[in-house]
Amino acid sequence: MGNYHHKRIRHKNRKVNKVGERPGTISIPADALKPRIVVYSYNQTDLQVSEGTDMRTITEQLKRCTDHTHWIRVNGIGDAQLMEDIGTFLGINQLVLEDIVNTHQRPKFDEYDNYAFGTSRIIYLNDENELINCQFSGIIKENLLMSFEESYDDYFSAVITRIKAGKGLIRVGGSGYLFYALTDTILDNYFVVLSDLGDQVEETEERVYKSPSKSIMFDAQQLKRTFITIRRACWPERDKINDMIRSESPLINNDTKIYLRDAYDHCIQAMEIVESYKEVTGSVIDLYLSMVSNRMNEIMKVLTIISVIFIPLTFVAGIYGMNFSRQDTHGRIIPDNMPELYVQHGYVYTIIAMLFIALVQLLVFWRKGWFNKL
Repeated sequence: MGNYHHKRIRHKNRKVNKVGERPGTISIPADALKPRIVVYSYNQTDLQVSEGTDMRTITEQLKRCTDHTHWIRVNGIGDAQLMEDIGTFLGINQLVLEDIVNTHQRPKFDEYDNYAFGTSRIIYLNDENELINCQFSGIIKENLLMSFEESYDDYFSAVITRIKAGKGLIRVGGSGYLFYALTDTILDNYFVVLSDLGDQVEETEERVYKSPSKSIMFDAQQLKRTFITIRRACWPERDKINDMIRSESPLINNDTKIYLRDAYDHCIQAMEIVESYKEVTGSVIDLYLSMVSNRMNEIMKVLTIISVIFIPLTFVAGIYGMNFSRQDTHGRIIPDNMPELYVQHGYVYTIIAMLFIALVQLLVFWRKGWFNKL
């Protein structure tokens, strides 16, 4: 299994309005992309697609296709005037427009008089293995869904393919079913991300046993932060889907609610996977720290054994290293001052005694099994 070098999390355009700013103010982030608009107008037998960058793209398509369901897809939110025009055209509350451009929202589902508004977190790994966390917003009206995404990435290509194929309920299910289909695609991609991250967790866990290093702890901590980010998206997504299931709005019909229950199960499953992986990454960190601690204990044990061996030897050497004279200044013998200094072969006897002491200590340590645990 290869090395993954997981990078940090990248959030796009995460700007919050200034403190005290009027509610409903549309503040476009400086790095927001200019909008690209694609309108899909379809019914059971026909599909019309138009592209542009201004309101004319929307209004002309809606006038031309009067008996169709419309998906107005806006990629990029970097045009405050367009947002204002969309709000006026669809009769959208300013607070909703504010939530669309302030892309730090948690997943939610709000109902209004003649429309509903929902948000989700789009999470995916880019080519550089960075976790991208950006916002998806959708306004649901009768026979119309307007969605907003921060990037130009073709995140919903599978849904577009289903619309072009014209099979299943996608063309006849209405705007509420289309919103479900987009939400379900977001949830499905969570499993793709979790699968890739799961491989990284397993690879990191194997590295702990094979060649533990500091990088393991840093990689595991980054993975843990990644799972926390996904968890923050999954938990409110569950509540959002539950709100849609319990909704009495005619925009979310009973047929759609059946599929929403399936999406709810998928969300619970994703949450369980996130929790389990988060626990594993925490265990990897704990295991690495425990192994480092055990290794340090082994090193300290070796040093302690060496020190214990040399302590009595140092004591002996220190005793006979004291330079007390055998004779006084008048040449008289001082009987208590190290008579061993004049013993024949005393040096050899001392060395032998020191070796014997060291061997006895080594034998005792060996009998106790200390060397087997090093």
